[in-house]
Amino acid sequence: MKRLFDIVISASGLIILLLPMAILACLVAVKLGRPIFFRQDRPGMHGRIFQLVKFRTMTDERDSSGELLPDAQRLPPFGRWLRATSLDELPELWNVLKGEMSLVGPRPLLVQYLPLYSERQSRRHAVRPGLTGWAQINGRNALSWPEKFELDVWYVENQSFWLDLKILARTVAAVLKSSGISATGEATMPPFRGER
Repeated sequence: MKRLFDIVISASGLIILLLPMAILACLVAVKLGRPIFFRQDRPGMHGRIFQLVKFRTMTDERDSSGELLPDAQRLPPFGRWLRATSLDELPELWNVLKGEMSLVGPRPLLVQYLPLYSERQSRRHAVRPGLTGWAQINGRNALSWPEKFELDVWYVENQSFWLDLKILARTVAAVLKSSGISATGEATMPPFRGER
């Protein structure tokens, strides 16, 4: 039932949002340059790697030695707005339609974090990663890593269709409030370095 729901909603969303996404793509090209999409390998269900697709939110500005500037310096007002409204996430509906992601589940993080998880934290990969999740409606990036992982595991242990509907409904409210977009002093969150 969950997969069927994902297919119906993601396919419908891609069709309904085609024009707004095309407009956003043009704005990204003008304000941030190309490529329009940010693509990055992320671990999915059971740690299988897939390529996540989002709208680009940062520039490619570099220092005198050719190194990329810190994220906070490459995040212009337009990119910050895309993140605050979560519009940068819309292309992930394609990942959902392909079965690499679900509408609801733990957010897919970086591949390099895989060997750093504790056995319990690794349980977040027992389900497909999601566009939104239990951690996203309970603090998002304002949470500490241990708090976020505990919420992810709680979702895995308590998932149900009705819980997914509740999370989707509360996601709308969280996006409208633009709450928990980033940790204090960070463009998103500080890197995860494993349990201390």
